[in-house]
Amino acid sequence: MAAIAPESTDRDLLDHLRRVNSASVGDLEAFLGVTRTAVRQRLSRLMAKGVLERVVEKQPRGRPSYRYSLTPKGERMSGDNFGDLVDVLWDEVRQIEDIEVRRGLLKRLANRLAQGYASQLGQGALAEKMRALSQLMDQKELPFVVDESGGLPVLNALACPYPGLAETDRSVCAMERLMISEALGESVRLSECRLDGGTCCSFEPSSGYVDADADGTPVVAPSANAAVANPADAAKNKK
Repeated sequence: MAAIAPESTDRDLLDHLRRVNSASVGDLEAFLGVTRTAVRQRLSRLMAKGVLERVVEKQPRGRPSYRYSLTPKGERMSGDNFGDLVDVLWDEVRQIEDIEVRRGLLKRLANRLAQGYASQLGQGALAEKMRALSQLMDQKELPFVVDESGGLPVLNALACPYPGLAETDRSVCAMERLMISEALGESVRLSECRLDGGTCCSFEPSSGYVDADADGTPVVAPSANAAVANPADAAKNKK
């Protein structure tokens, strides 16, 4: 299998198509500096994600040729470069001195973010919703997995969606937990966090949630007294 040149990324391809509007496989082969097979593999993957589309380019004879362009979803991805704006906006949120006002704003932000996911998760069991949410996150190139080995489903984030912000302000973790709770329609707690040395950020059902294992035996989420609901609280308790 032909390997994509490491220095050329999906972002490079999307940004190029944003500038030139459309391109053929040959055009992209020259731009990326990789083989035609490698280009086709990447195009197929990006089309499967819904960020590219193709149209037939009429030829006088022979096999049809295609030109590739961005879909509306691809346009948003290629133009999504608002890191500085996000940093400034979040800094303004942190400057709100009234704790209740700041907490209320974080909850509203979480609710707005959750709205974009909730309608796509269906009405199934919690584990099914977690798997659906994991797939949606994967489309954003954020690796999430669901672990059901302990009886209850646990949603594990293998990478932080907001790494720069979370390192300086743990309230980002609180907002992410609220967002996931709202999207799933079930309260979850942050049981493990990468910022505390964990291998991932784990979101599991809050105390009181009841599910059943394979043989129908009830499985109950541990109480809040059995584990600290938020790793940030654990750090405070050590002081």
